[in-house]
Amino acid sequence: MTDLRSNMTSYEFITSGLPRQPDESVWKYRIRKLFTVKSMKSIDEDHKTSELKRSLNVFDLIMIGIGGIIGNGIFVLAGQAAATRSGPAVVISILLAGITASFAALSYSELATMIPISGSSYTYTYATLGELIAWIIGWDLTLEYLVGSAAVAVGWSGYFKFFFLDAFGIEFSSSWTEAPFIYNSTTSTFETVPGAYFNVPAFCIVVLLTILLVLGIKESARYASFVVSIKLIVIFLFIIVAGSRVNPENFQPFIPPNQGSFPSFGVTGVLAGSTVVFFAYIGFDSLSTIAQESKNPQRDLPIAIMGSFSVVSIIYVAVCIVLTGVVSYVKLDNPAPLSVAVDAIGFRWLAIMVDLGAVIGLTSVILVTLMGQPRIFFAMANDGLFPKFASKVHPRFGTPYVVTIMGGAIASLGAAFLPIDVLAELMSVGTLLAFFLVNIGVTILRYTAPDAPRKFKVPGGPFLIPLLGAALNILLIATASVATIIRLFGWMAIGLILYVFYGIKRSRVNNQEKCIEKATT
Repeated sequence: MTDLRSNMTSYEFITSGLPRQPDESVWKYRIRKLFTVKSMKSIDEDHKTSELKRSLNVFDLIMIGIGGIIGNGIFVLAGQAAATRSGPAVVISILLAGITASFAALSYSELATMIPISGSSYTYTYATLGELIAWIIGWDLTLEYLVGSAAVAVGWSGYFKFFFLDAFGIEFSSSWTEAPFIYNSTTSTFETVPGAYFNVPAFCIVVLLTILLVLGIKESARYASFVVSIKLIVIFLFIIVAGSRVNPENFQPFIPPNQGSFPSFGVTGVLAGSTVVFFAYIGFDSLSTIAQESKNPQRDLPIAIMGSFSVVSIIYVAVCIVLTGVVSYVKLDNPAPLSVAVDAIGFRWLAIMVDLGAVIGLTSVILVTLMGQPRIFFAMANDGLFPKFASKVHPRFGTPYVVTIMGGAIASLGAAFLPIDVLAELMSVGTLLAFFLVNIGVTILRYTAPDAPRKFKVPGGPFLIPLLGAALNILLIATASVATIIRLFGWMAIGLILYVFYGIKRSRVNNQEKCIEKATT
């Protein structure tokens, strides 16, 4: 038996309590299996035996991180949050969202050095809170990345239209450039848009980037680096040129008085605005999904996560100050608020540059979110919780091509038919749930795996930053609309049904007896 066990994969002896104990009831045993954790040893073995191509250096990771973060949040949603929730105090909203996200970034950095394999917070949760919670977060992350890529594609389509209008005077028909549905938050119902049928630009950009991701991760990283450079140049131009025309009168009132409902201005509006603009910081977590494709993840991932996050945070504050300073916040409820601000000060050449920069720059965000989702399914399939086809790696390109194509197909249809506000808030709430569990996971691992190597540690011990970050995550989730929370729990319910009828029966961690029987035959 000893020889047999030594020759088997790392999944056999992940936790000490399996199989069922003599004095243990059936239900107690089944419940205990739901919270079985993967050992650090098995996770390390997964990293060593991965078939994914390790080709990304620290520069690639930083550029992917910046490319994934700077997108719809600042190009689209900051203006909408200012116009409908926060007013000029959107600067406070962006800071509060940034503080909340920074705690998660620190926690991700610590866990990334301990668990350097694909799967992001799914894998981290599996090592801390057990299989059931890991499934929930993995399913949640799938929603985050699929919805996120679709939401950014819708924003990309808006700037695509503005670019042709500003540069060439060509106005595209809404019949093929807008989603056929909008969401009425007053009646909590979807309504059809007369004359709109299919968002072709949003659909096509997702399809094209999906093909690029199938061709190879290194090729995708090179493209991301090129795109990020252009995006940063355009944003700096906006800050410098438009910043010279800031009118202090536009900052009055800094926090507009509440208009009778929780999210409509006032202090509560600033909090609600934080939930909306939290979307702006989503992206750095995608780095942890490509850990197995990094040359030196223990060293490079913390540098890339914190480096990209720090650069972006400074840029966001500057953009929000300039955006609300050059034009009244009431005019910013527009798919392209930066273009509105530039038009208000009369710089047509800058408007064209901003439109072009957004069109080029938002492609990197779509690319990164599309990159993250297949690697979640890949990790879940390796654990037996998802069908085997999800773990197939292309023999030539070294990418998880089957789930990449699947994810791209779903995201492209979402981008073609759904409005950006529904997609964006759903992604924000899903990500906040993931960040909550990652923060909790850091505290748990400090006690369950105190001697595990950590090349980076969250400062201040295992309680202060992780638990404060978790509390802020819950606070921002509570400010989301009821409809969004219902959609999230509906998606979670579908995932739990799949887990009960498929995942739990095929889990490698919880079916060790079957693994042993299979190995002996």
